[in-house]
Amino acid sequence: MSFFKDALSIFKKSELVFIERVKESEKVYSFLFSKDQDLTWKPGQHGLFTITHKKIKNGTKPFTVSSTPSEGEVRITTSIGDEPSEFKRALMELEPGMKISMSGPVGSFYLKEDSPALFIATDIGITPFRAIIKQIEEENIGKQFKLLYFNNENVHIYKEDFKNVDVDFITTKEQLMHEINAFTEKNKENGQYFVAGSKEAVNTVVEHLKSNNIAKRNIKKDVFVG
Repeated sequence: MSFFKDALSIFKKSELVFIERVKESEKVYSFLFSKDQDLTWKPGQHGLFTITHKKIKNGTKPFTVSSTPSEGEVRITTSIGDEPSEFKRALMELEPGMKISMSGPVGSFYLKEDSPALFIATDIGITPFRAIIKQIEEENIGKQFKLLYFNNENVHIYKEDFKNVDVDFITTKEQLMHEINAFTEKNKENGQYFVAGSKEAVNTVVEHLKSNNIAKRNIKKDVFVG
């Protein structure tokens, strides 16, 4: 039933009003929008966002919502390099009061069980975990989890949001795999494993988990494209 509920939610559209842009690092920005009272989502889900202030090719893109509903805003975070896409240039043009459209939320990358969880983020794949961890802290549910946040350039955003969290800020693949091994050895099939990042990074981590005899049903992945 939840699959069909998630699928149908893609037809729900919301108009969001732009509030402000926050520079998280040299090449990473968050965009904050006000939300309608009836708009909600499960932390970890994403929406389809459409540029409405101008016509552009490929004007709709998926973004994880990196905030929780109780924060009262829709927050998306993305990397913007020296040669951004037309969509990202349009994001950078937004001024307070301008609007954007969101369809959704959709996706199943969210907590469903109480078993210990390992969150594995590579680069911009950290975005769903900000929302998931905020939810755990807000609800004070005593969830056992550990966050492994990998960035080989040692650029880790949201550090203030993770100051009370069991987190390792990791810069090498060797260290990442070592920490994964330590968690799987301790929790084995009792754990849940959430992996988010680029397709290549996610596939590498998932294959490593499988080599540690972690069943596919215990692994959730969120692949970021572009």
